[in-house]
Amino acid sequence: MNEHDQIQRDDESNSAAESCPKPAIDEPAEPPESVLKIQGTELPSDAIKPSDTPESPVISAGRSADDPRGARASARGESLQDATMEETVSIEHKHSLAIRWMHWINFPLLALMIYSGLLIYWADSQHEGLNAHRVYRVGFGSWTLFRLFPPWLYNNLHLKLQLAKGLGYHFFFMWFFVLNGMAYVLYTFFTGEWRELVPTRRSFREATQVILDDLGISKRHPPQRKFNGAQQIAYTAVILMGASSLLTGLAIYKPTQLHTITALLGGYEMARWLHFLLTIGYVGFFLVHVTQVIRAGWNNFRAMIVGYLISPGERTKHDEQSL
Repeated sequence: MNEHDQIQRDDESNSAAESCPKPAIDEPAEPPESVLKIQGTELPSDAIKPSDTPESPVISAGRSADDPRGARASARGESLQDATMEETVSIEHKHSLAIRWMHWINFPLLALMIYSGLLIYWADSQHEGLNAHRVYRVGFGSWTLFRLFPPWLYNNLHLKLQLAKGLGYHFFFMWFFVLNGMAYVLYTFFTGEWRELVPTRRSFREATQVILDDLGISKRHPPQRKFNGAQQIAYTAVILMGASSLLTGLAIYKPTQLHTITALLGGYEMARWLHFLLTIGYVGFFLVHVTQVIRAGWNNFRAMIVGYLISPGERTKHDEQSL
C-alpha cells in the first residue's frame, strides 16, 4: 500500500463521518410541555432564559383550585425588608395599694351606715306631726311641703319597724367607718399625698373649668394631672364631712355625756339636722362620683383596682430584616 492510497482512504473515512449525524449526547432532553410555576403563574420553559448571574431560588405555593385554604409559604435566599407598625402603651402608677383598700372598704361601710340610718329615721317620720320638732321635713316655718322620708318609702323598701336593728348596725359599723377614715388621713399625711389632695388657690378656677367642660359649654380642657381642681375640692370636702358626721353622731349618741360638743353644734335638734344633711351630701357625692367614673371610662376605673393607668402610646414604624 503506497502513500497515495493511504491518503485517499483517510479522505473517504472523513467524508463518511461528516455525512452521518452526530449523536446529541451533550444536550439535555426536554420533556414535552414542560412548565415552571412561579407564584401561581404558568410560564413555558422556553420563556426562561439563562442568565450569567445566578439568582437565589424562590420556592412558593400559591392559591389553587385544589387548595381551599389558600396557604402561602415563601422562602427567599435574599434579604427582604419588612416594615411593621408597633403600638406601644404607657403605664402610669396612680393609686397605691393602701389607698385602693381604704377606698373599697369605705364604700360598703358608708352604704351600711346610710341603710341603718334610714331604719333609725323611720321612728321619727312614721307619722305626721309625731314629734313637735318636726325634724327631717322640707318646708318653711310651720308649713311643711313634705317630710323625709314619706311612709311609702319605708313600705316599699321594707324598712319600717326595724328601729333596734338600725341602732345596732349604726353603732357597730360606725367604729369601722371612723377607723378607716382616720387611717386614710394618717396615710396621706405621712406619705405626702395630701399635697395632691388639698385645694390650692388655683383649684377653684380649675373647678369652674371642669364644670364648664363637663357641661359642654367650654372647649378649654382642664389641666391633666392626678387630681384636678374639682376633685381636690370634692375629696377634701368628703374628708371634712366624715369628721363632721363623727362629731354630730357623737352629739346625738351621747348628748348628756358629750354636752360640750352638743352645745357647740347648736343643741340636740341642730345636731340631728346637720347629721341628716351630711347624709344627703354623701348621697349627692356618690351620684356625681359614679357619673364621672362612667364618663372617664374603664381605664380610670381599672386604675382604682390594679393601681395603674394604662394608656395607648404612639404607633411607631419598625423595620425588620428577614431571611
